[in-house]
Amino acid sequence: MTPIVPPGSAATARSAVVASLASALAAAAASAALGRADRRERRLERTNFHGRAVSLRGGVGVAVGATAAGACSERLLRRPTEPVGANAAIAAVTAVTAAGAAGLIDDLDAGAHDGGTPAKGLKGHLTALRRGHLTTGVLKVAIIGGGALVAGGLLATTRKHADTAQAVADAANSAVVIASWANLHNLLDLRPGRALKAAVLASAPLLADERREAASSRVFAAGALGAAAAALPGDLGEVTMLGDTGANALGALVGTALAAHPSRTLRVVAAITGTGLVLASEKVSFTRVIEGNRILSAVDRIGRRAP
Repeated sequence: MTPIVPPGSAATARSAVVASLASALAAAAASAALGRADRRERRLERTNFHGRAVSLRGGVGVAVGATAAGACSERLLRRPTEPVGANAAIAAVTAVTAAGAAGLIDDLDAGAHDGGTPAKGLKGHLTALRRGHLTTGVLKVAIIGGGALVAGGLLATTRKHADTAQAVADAANSAVVIASWANLHNLLDLRPGRALKAAVLASAPLLADERREAASSRVFAAGALGAAAAALPGDLGEVTMLGDTGANALGALVGTALAAHPSRTLRVVAAITGTGLVLASEKVSFTRVIEGNRILSAVDRIGRRAP
């Protein structure tokens, strides 16, 4: 018996593949170009938790790849059988570029404006602000939050609502999803490959939804997978690192993929999960939890270079 293929499913599958390839190629090309340009100055070089020299070029590459996925999505989604994706595409580019730019500012500043004691976590940055120090962490909250609000509003216009209040609630929820997942990926980026694996685990299931209304979500998820795949070898090998630039940008794209999904239940759960984990990080060490769980620890160590 010949299997029944849903209308437009082949086209959207191709769109997801193209978005993934575009993201991966852009990420790899940007990282390689920065590696050549920074060979002498080594301004992007940092020391990781093992004491090894790694380059932030990997994170900048991921940010470029994630932006490329958002930028090409409008054309990919412009099909008779699919919802028009212009607003969704603009939302993705806005969220990713805001998160990536905020991360880059923080990476380049390296805590120079934190005051005498390096600020850690949301509480630490707010405490520094009360003491008169405008840290890059506070700027990140403002920039990422602003980008998420704009992106959330744009995504809300792609869905039907009973009234204005419902539309506003939808936009606010989407903004929370994007901002919290951008921050969550940054919080996970404490060990090689961890944030990238989280992006893969969060994005891959979204590809299974073949409904026409899920086209934008699928394309953004595919873009996140492409960027993550391009960065994984260098990140796991401790040659490159995501830094705030890459982790925030990739997390913003994953968040946009979740926020673009047609299921309101999924979007609400994503907002609660992202916000809950970010708040939990103020009290709980993710590394301690992961290393204390046999399954999480095994997944965390897959592909990682020996100490």
